[in-house]
Amino acid sequence: MTTAPAAARTILSFFDDTKTSPRDYDLILTGDLGKVGSECLYDILDGEGVDIIGRHNDCGLMIYGEGQDVHSGGSGCGCCASVLCSTVLPDMLSDKYKNVLFVATGALMSPVSSQQGGSIPSIAHLVNLVE
Repeated sequence: MTTAPAAARTILSFFDDTKTSPRDYDLILTGDLGKVGSECLYDILDGEGVDIIGRHNDCGLMIYGEGQDVHSGGSGCGCCASVLCSTVLPDMLSDKYKNVLFVATGALMSPVSSQQGGSIPSIAHLVNLVE
C-alpha cells in the first residue's frame, strides 16, 4: 500500500489550478512515501508528462537511511512534522528555499474496513510554503 496515487493527484491538481509546473518550486516534499512510494509517484506523474525528479524529496527518505530495515518508512504525519520543523523551515529562513510544495501524505486506517477486506484509502494535503 502506498499513498503515491493520492500525492500524485494532489500535485497534478495543484499544478493545474495554479498554472505552475515543478520548475516553479525549489522543493517538492512528500510525507512518507519512502523509496518504493517515491518511485511510484514518479511513474504516475511521468505518465501525465510531469517530471519532479531533481526537485522532489521525501520526509521518510530524509529520516531513515538505506541501511535501516524500515521497508516503506514510518508515520507520514510524524515524518512530515519532524522534517518540516528541523530542516525545511530553517532552510527557508536561511534563504536556501523560497518556494516549497509540502505534500503531507497518509492512510485513512479503519480496522473495520480492513477486516472486511476493504481497501485502505489514502490522502494527501498540499501546502505551498513561500518566503
